[in-house]
Amino acid sequence: MNEILKVQNLTRTYRSGSRELTVLQDVTFSVEQGESLAIVGSSGSGKTTLLGLCAGLDRPTSGTVSLYGKTLNNLTEDERAALRNEHVGFIFQNFQLIPTLTALENVMIPLELKGKSGAADVAKDLLERVGLGKRFDHYPSQLSGGEQQRVSLARAFSNEPKLLFADEPTGNLDEETSQSIEQLMFDLNKEKGTTLIIVTHDNDLAAKTGRVIRLKGGQVVFDEVQSSVLK
Repeated sequence: MNEILKVQNLTRTYRSGSRELTVLQDVTFSVEQGESLAIVGSSGSGKTTLLGLCAGLDRPTSGTVSLYGKTLNNLTEDERAALRNEHVGFIFQNFQLIPTLTALENVMIPLELKGKSGAADVAKDLLERVGLGKRFDHYPSQLSGGEQQRVSLARAFSNEPKLLFADEPTGNLDEETSQSIEQLMFDLNKEKGTTLIIVTHDNDLAAKTGRVIRLKGGQVVFDEVQSSVLK
């Protein structure tokens, strides 16, 4: 197995007036290619902050993050963005679709940014895969929350990312829709051989991954492989 993400002694503090707030403290772990990992914890435990640091969207106060052998601390913002574009996909709780683009156009964006040919065909195939074959020309406002998250899922996989970060991917969806989205996410993940890191407060979703890291007060209090998960 190849180590693709390495987090060492990661600390993130924020200054609020004269006070310093420590959101993460001395977090260390690594992730191998092909793993599915859930980062769990109560609100304010540092989950989303950790994901942002792992993806190079934020910089740590101290400690290091290495992604595909490159230490993010040493890279410029443009270099980090290029690394994300090459290797990383994202799924967000609030979908983050571009409202003025159709479902098809939203899925095509990552492919067009990389200058790949046949973007429309790839996007159509993925939208078919997530059950939106008849929604190519619909705008986000014309889609339900579940349908918007399906578009987001198709967009995330369109670039064939080696690593997928999902931040509360079913947080805004009802239970039935959530289960459908989760199944699609794990199916696509297995099919594409992607590494999956999910930030969630949903213990049922976390239980479907191969490994769980639990944060409390910005520190790792639990990190265990789930042997009971069906592969």
